[in-house]
Amino acid sequence: MKKLLAVSLVLFAAGAVAQPMDKYNKSCAVCHNAGVAGAPKTGDAEAWAPKLEKGMEALLQSVKNGLNAMPPKGMCFDCSDAEYQALITYMAEPAE
Repeated sequence: MKKLLAVSLVLFAAGAVAQPMDKYNKSCAVCHNAGVAGAPKTGDAEAWAPKLEKGMEALLQSVKNGLNAMPPKGMCFDCSDAEYQALITYMAEPAE
């Protein structure tokens, strides 16, 4: 997971993605803050661990195609792959 965080930080620094909070609040928070319909909660590293084990490419495909109750593109219709990756990394990081 530290590798995912490092990649996201590089993408942020390079200006490749917006701050994750902007897109997160608009698209992800409604389900991932409360764990709606089985969505792993933001900051719940234990819930995210089995998903991360599948690899980032599999997670990107799940977001783009939808999975269970999550609609295709996870409600972020203007997100790039880099932004989806940054959002996944942000949500999967343990809460402080």
